[in-house]
Amino acid sequence: ISTGFREVAVTLSRSAGNDVSTSSSRTVHANDDSIELVDQLLLRTSEMMDPNAANVVAYSGGVDSSLVAALVNRAFSDHNSISQPSPSTKHDHQGSVQAVLGISPAVPQTQIIMARTVADTIGIPLTEVPTTEGSDETYQRNDGYACFVCKTHLYSTLETVANTVLEQQRKMCQGGTQQRSHSVILYNGTNADDTRDPTRLGLIAASNFQVHSPLDHITKDQVRQAAKFLGLPNWNAAASPCLRSRLAMGVTATEGHLRAVELAEEFVRGVLELDETVNARVRMLAGGRAMVELDNSVLGTIKHDEENWAARLLRENGFEEKCIDEWGFNSFGGARGFKTGSVAAMPAEDNELKATAAS
Repeated sequence: ISTGFREVAVTLSRSAGNDVSTSSSRTVHANDDSIELVDQLLLRTSEMMDPNAANVVAYSGGVDSSLVAALVNRAFSDHNSISQPSPSTKHDHQGSVQAVLGISPAVPQTQIIMARTVADTIGIPLTEVPTTEGSDETYQRNDGYACFVCKTHLYSTLETVANTVLEQQRKMCQGGTQQRSHSVILYNGTNADDTRDPTRLGLIAASNFQVHSPLDHITKDQVRQAAKFLGLPNWNAAASPCLRSRLAMGVTATEGHLRAVELAEEFVRGVLELDETVNARVRMLAGGRAMVELDNSVLGTIKHDEENWAARLLRENGFEEKCIDEWGFNSFGGARGFKTGSVAAMPAEDNELKATAAS
């Protein structure tokens, strides 16, 4: 598939026949608030959807995009059910639905595995496509515009994948009486909290590609509430933005730096025995200094000028040596409380532009 940047290969998931409402093994006790929330989300998603178009979810395996994938998949299925009142009047809509996962060094392997698991739970077809933001010099500089560049590459790739599917469908229908749609609708998992994050220049890219955001009016807590009600296995998983977000502004976004962060985070979770619900990040700060960040509830109270238990345990298990000798950091700066968001902040002059895109 040609994206305009380079040729990319596509990998399809092997199972896409389940439905999230019946395939989940998680037991969820519904309440009236959750039912109303999910009903409203399904209605809103359905109003955004064209059942005759290629409906494509920008999917990462995080709880936000997973919820959108579940909603889009369900809304598409409901559209088809409405159009098929009986076997004798069967008439499929001529569109499609799929989740697309961009694969690059900025996506940790654990996230890819989670994304596949959740897609199978939902029952949505999953397409994995390599993305090429890592070859872009603006992305590599990591001077505040990397998120915009990354999302621009991603949405361009998604459009190409969707158009390829539409072309394949058109060829299959040649000689028939039914007409296929030539439109593509993109969706993402942006929620209301995201629109207030000054580091998310990717919102401008989403606006440029007219991406639909079914969750942009609800908070992260409401996203988790709806995901739990629908039985998504990652409903309570800690947020997992791309590895590039761990790099301080000016620390180049090279494959080596991204891999260093990934390996360091795997080590931290293993040594400290942290599950997927705990926020645990390893930042690469200026000068190549590794800084571990953990939820304050895990880290506990830290006295001034005293090294905390997490930093001590990591040192005792050779974390500092691995950082310097194996992974490419220059030093280990200890552990501190978790701070949400990217450490490569958005340039101040772009605040107004981002606010316009988010509105």
